[in-house]
Amino acid sequence: QTSNRGNTNSTQPVSSFPLINHHSFCSNRNSKSVSPVRFAGSSNFYRNFLFFFISSNSQPTLTINILNLHFQRSKKKIRIFSKMGIVFGKICVETPKYESIQSTADYEIRKYPAAVIAQVTYDPIQFKGDKDGGFKLLTNYIGIFGNPQNSNPEKIAMTTPVITKSSEKIAMTTPVVTKSDDGEKNTVTMQFILPATYTKGEEAPKPLDERVVIVEEGERKYGVVKFGGTASDKVVKEKVENLKKLLERDGCKITGEFELARYNPTWILPPFKTNEVRIPVE
Repeated sequence: QTSNRGNTNSTQPVSSFPLINHHSFCSNRNSKSVSPVRFAGSSNFYRNFLFFFISSNSQPTLTINILNLHFQRSKKKIRIFSKMGIVFGKICVETPKYESIQSTADYEIRKYPAAVIAQVTYDPIQFKGDKDGGFKLLTNYIGIFGNPQNSNPEKIAMTTPVITKSSEKIAMTTPVVTKSDDGEKNTVTMQFILPATYTKGEEAPKPLDERVVIVEEGERKYGVVKFGGTASDKVVKEKVENLKKLLERDGCKITGEFELARYNPTWILPPFKTNEVRIPVE
């Protein structure tokens, strides 16, 4: 997976332009000269448009207000299209880098570098049966919806995917399960991968909620299958069973429990969601 590279186009995006204020102009309405000024976009079209109206004794304030209105509308459109992009599955946050070791028509073998992870393990009963109940605890820790609940306090950028591991057994030749302390409860472990700027666990702010813990994961390798739609229990079970069979067929040694990786918020339109089932391999 390659990281996003900056846009080489030197033209600034409209959304970052300062709005024009008529007080910014050092001009005399009866004069044909206008002092240089940085205004929204600095495009030749709008520069010429503005200079034409001012130099022809038009009303500068009216002209600038028209341009301001245009850019206000442009910014609004950009915000709308940005949200639409998210709704249609566009991933706009950091994702972990990996090396693709092998790619087949059915799955991919990936190698991930070491990472620092915030995680919480819980019984869904604590959240009225909600298997994603730990999500709020993790978002509180990094400060997504309010003040970060950590020792600094320090807001931490959200990354994707969100990883979940369940101890609920899936009927298979060799069950792929997450171990729980007592071996009885169907617990769930949810993980947020912290941004790559955190290279050691002690660099991450300490969670105020004792249920949230910071762990370091070393370099790891997975067999991965990607799929869209809603990652229901039934769908995940089918994906895990099929991936396991494929890995065994190709002589890959499975070394641990499966993980479910979800890249989008729950309100994303299902056809545009990105999900992955991962099984660690040797």
